[in-house]
Amino acid sequence: MDAESSGFRAGFACFVGRPNVGKSTLMNALVGTKVAITSSKPQTTRRAIRGIVHRPDAQLVIVDTPGLHRPRTLLGERLDSLVLSTLTEVDVIGFCVPANEPIGKGDRFIVDKLTAVKKTPVVAVVTKCDLATREQVAHQLLAVSALAEFAEIVPVSAQGGEQLDVLADVLVKRLPESPPLYVGGELTDEPEQVLVAEFIREAALEGVRDELPHSIAVVVEEMNPREGRDDLLDVYAHMFVERPSQKAIVIGPGGARLKDVGTRARQQIEALLGTRVYLDLRVKVAKEWQRDPKQLRRLGFYD
Repeated sequence: MDAESSGFRAGFACFVGRPNVGKSTLMNALVGTKVAITSSKPQTTRRAIRGIVHRPDAQLVIVDTPGLHRPRTLLGERLDSLVLSTLTEVDVIGFCVPANEPIGKGDRFIVDKLTAVKKTPVVAVVTKCDLATREQVAHQLLAVSALAEFAEIVPVSAQGGEQLDVLADVLVKRLPESPPLYVGGELTDEPEQVLVAEFIREAALEGVRDELPHSIAVVVEEMNPREGRDDLLDVYAHMFVERPSQKAIVIGPGGARLKDVGTRARQQIEALLGTRVYLDLRVKVAKEWQRDPKQLRRLGFYD
C-alpha cells in the first residue's frame, strides 16, 4: 500500500514569534536532535533551517525562521522578508508565545502579520511552560485566545518534553495527504557547512555578553578530510564583526575567549558529524556589514 492511499501525511510547518520565545529549542525537541542554534541572545536564527520529524503516519518538515521584529537595518529587513515569504509557503504556522512573559506589542505586531496570511491555519503554541506556574499558564492561554481566532492553542515545554506529542499531532493533522517528501531518514536538509557555521556563531554568542548578536557572522571557507587521515576533518572558518573593538572582545585577553569559542564549537561539530575535527577559526572586521548589500550577499544573506 502506498503512503498516499494509507492516509500518510507530509508537509511543512513553521514557527514564528518575536525573538527569543523558544522557536529553535522547540524545533530541536520535536526533531530529537540539534539542527537549529539556540542562544539566550534574541535574534540568533538567520536562515530558514528545516528540521524533519519522521513518524510512521507522517513526515513533518519544520522550517525555523528568524524572530519577526520591526527592522532597523538592511539585515533586519532581509530577515523579515524571509519570514513573510516562508509563511505563505507552509501548510501550518505555529505562533509561539512564552508562558512566563506578558503579551506585548511585539506579539500583537506578529498577529497582525499572521491575519494577512488568510489560507494557512495558525496554531498558537504557549512555550516555556516549565518556567511558569499553573496559574500563569492558564492566564496566558486565556490572553492568547483573546489575541485572535487560532486553529488550536497548545501549551508545551520543550525543555521538559511536555505536550510535544500533542503539538506534533495538532500540526500533522493539518498537513495534506502525501508520500514522504524526504527519504532516507535525514533530520535536516541544511548543508553541513551551514550548520557548522551556525554552531560556531552560537558558541561565539554565548561567549560575548556585551555585544549584539547581529554583529557576528560566520563563513566556513573550507571543510575537508585531512590528507591521509579518514578520522580527522579540517574546518577553516572566518568570524566577521563590524568594528575592531568588537574583534578585541571576541578574541578576549590573550586570545582566551576565542579559544573557548573554538573548543565549544568543535565539540558541537564533532557530535554532529561523528568525527574528530581540527577547527581553524579567524576573526575579521567587515565594516558595517549588516547595512551593506554587497557584504550581506558575501556572507550568505541574499535578497
